[in-house]
Amino acid sequence: MKTGLNQSTSLRQELKVNPRLYQAMDLLYMPLLDLQQHLKQELLVNPFLEMVEPDEEDAEDGTTVEELTKEEQERERKEEIDWEEILLDGFDTGGRREEFEEREYIEPITVESRDLFDHLRDQVTLLDLDGRQAFLADEFIGNINEDGYLACALEEIIDGVNGEVRKVAENLGRDPDALPFYTMVEAEEMLRTIQRLDPAGVAARSLRECLLLQLEDAGETESLAWRIVRDGFDELLAHRWSELSKRFGVPAAEVQQVADRIARLDPKPGLRYASATEHYIIPDLVVDKVDGRYVVYLNDGNLPRLKLSRSYQDIARDKKKFDGENKEFIASKLNSANWMIQAIEQRRQTMLKVMNYIVERQRDFFERGVQYLKPLTLREVAEVVGMHESTVSRVTNEKFVQTPRGVLPLKFFFSSGLSTTDGDDVSARGIKDQIKKLVDAEDPKDPLTDQAIVDILRNDGVVIARRTVAKYRDQLGVLSARMRKRV
Repeated sequence: MKTGLNQSTSLRQELKVNPRLYQAMDLLYMPLLDLQQHLKQELLVNPFLEMVEPDEEDAEDGTTVEELTKEEQERERKEEIDWEEILLDGFDTGGRREEFEEREYIEPITVESRDLFDHLRDQVTLLDLDGRQAFLADEFIGNINEDGYLACALEEIIDGVNGEVRKVAENLGRDPDALPFYTMVEAEEMLRTIQRLDPAGVAARSLRECLLLQLEDAGETESLAWRIVRDGFDELLAHRWSELSKRFGVPAAEVQQVADRIARLDPKPGLRYASATEHYIIPDLVVDKVDGRYVVYLNDGNLPRLKLSRSYQDIARDKKKFDGENKEFIASKLNSANWMIQAIEQRRQTMLKVMNYIVERQRDFFERGVQYLKPLTLREVAEVVGMHESTVSRVTNEKFVQTPRGVLPLKFFFSSGLSTTDGDDVSARGIKDQIKKLVDAEDPKDPLTDQAIVDILRNDGVVIARRTVAKYRDQLGVLSARMRKRV
């Protein structure tokens, strides 16, 4: 093999994504609140950007600079800031400094709320426990998850607290083996103590134990409900009413009544004290019906409207005063400002195009309800509006629209479809709605099987397989006909 240096030429194609293209894609992806924060940040870092004042948006009623009197122009010149000096001196000038003093921005934060741990800890402090017991109680509380269940075995808790005891002994220079370690008996006694706290059912290790603790708290340890949960839990979960009826010697109808009582117990008692995060939804788009027509417009009234600063543009035109880093800084900020304004406008137009087509395609939904929702895919929208499928996906992701039928995510309008005997298409979401209505209206003593639902839908012109009905039913959280049957 010959070694050495040589030169050669070749042709090849490469696709390089401009960093600004990444930013443009991010702008499409951003929900309204995120976009507001992003634009406010851009206003802080780019001197060529400034907000359009409300009076400037009304071009007809607004007064232009040329219409000002000479006295007003003279007064404005006296009050005008020396923008050239600001650019050249790195934004550190004399002038009217009170308008450019850095102000501390305080990020609004959610006030901390009390959770399940705090609720249990407060109750433990009221118990008559010594230091050893209180330490073990804290270990138990720390291992209770958000649902209220004990998240580990008693052996793990014992190993954890004994490990802490050993560390303390080593730090104090004492023999760890000479200290009294925690035992399983102490752990079981403390578990019973924690399980008697509020809410009832807390610190359970299984759903069965959780229900038993709640029945015990209600004083029903001798009731049929207690015995069914304790001795017939598997049959209860499977809705085997006849087997439970024979085992406990009561009518099947009574077993069902008891099962209804058990179903009203809380399977996750800790969630009532969970710190629920508040999610505020501000729709990005609004659809209104005006004179029989559906009109789409952006809900961006609170979005900062950007424009190029006239003062900075005038200074940037005099290129003789700037060189080196100053010139590079001005060029980059001016280009960035121009691009940002164009990108925001492009985002607005893209969202309007996509939503207008959705409204046109789903007009029957707006007029008649979810059963008339038509199948729609991202590819179909992309082909109609002349965009790439990934662009449409970014436009619709995490975006919401306010409609006469409520505030809905844009993804709501996209679903697969099924054919009808008339040759039309019907949305899978509409089929699910029909299945839900059929189940709600059925006779509880003779519930509809999946095949019966298939036959009903077929009579309505919808061709669907039984396994598809079973899949949609599972997605809706509807049990099978056997499980829904009442005696």
